[in-house]
Amino acid sequence: MGTLDGRVAIITGAGRGIGASIARLFAAEGAHLVLNDLGAEPDGSGADPGPANQVAEEITAAGGQAVADGGDVADTATGQRLVELAVERYGRLDVLVNTAGILRDRMIFNLPEQDWDAVIRVHLRGHFATIKPAAAYWREQRNPDGHYRIVNFTSDSALQGSPGQPNYAAAKMGIIGLTASLANSLGRYGVTANAIAPAAETRLTATVPTEKRVGDGGARPEMSPDNIAPIVAYLAGTGSDWLSGRTIGAGGHEVRLWNTPEVIASVSSDGAWDLADLAEKVEKEFRPKADGLAPSIFMRQVPK
Repeated sequence: MGTLDGRVAIITGAGRGIGASIARLFAAEGAHLVLNDLGAEPDGSGADPGPANQVAEEITAAGGQAVADGGDVADTATGQRLVELAVERYGRLDVLVNTAGILRDRMIFNLPEQDWDAVIRVHLRGHFATIKPAAAYWREQRNPDGHYRIVNFTSDSALQGSPGQPNYAAAKMGIIGLTASLANSLGRYGVTANAIAPAAETRLTATVPTEKRVGDGGARPEMSPDNIAPIVAYLAGTGSDWLSGRTIGAGGHEVRLWNTPEVIASVSSDGAWDLADLAEKVEKEFRPKADGLAPSIFMRQVPK
């Protein structure tokens, strides 16, 4: 028996890379799957139903259960259709995994507005389009012990502020806020929500110029997307409720727990701030705290 026997999952971006690796592991663990992938290029252009169909066919040939959908995940009709397909085909929905994404990298001063809009649309609206109907379905079940799961995908580009990806970083940080909101609002309906920040070599990372990649830019087995799938499978099971709302990093043979933002210092005034008083208090109270933190990656970019 697998750890996901009988659980029904929707996986977006399932035709290649991380999404396909998650689909294969879920199937091996006994899950029944609805696999969505538009089959677009890394920048979101074009469409090809082949990748999603190929993964679904591979799974069914191995004795698993999977059906493919080639719709645009940022279209709200696609999200509704995926939920309906899961319920009609398998009788229920337990897990939603949102991995679909695109890249259109530019420095902020060179970024066309259409590239901003496209990346925000696929990542943020793409998450909304699937989460809304899934949440509505789970609310209707009225089962606080349902162990329903939402697993979203964020990025270190958001958490660490990738300078050449302002659109992508903004969308991925938005997903962290969305995930926290979902964890707070849907827990009463038996739903948990987590965000995964992956590090793996995929078609998207291959678009980054070699000289800007970490390491030598060559293929490294430890950076396979297959190494992201196990933590997602754990979250999709029934024993991970305690982790709801948290952001988890995964890459290579390491899984990391990110902290939740918290206030680490504060200053106050008896009335309206005097600028000199504020500056003195900030220097006195904030600087020691900031100096005690890990070195800021942002300070490396500040002109001296």
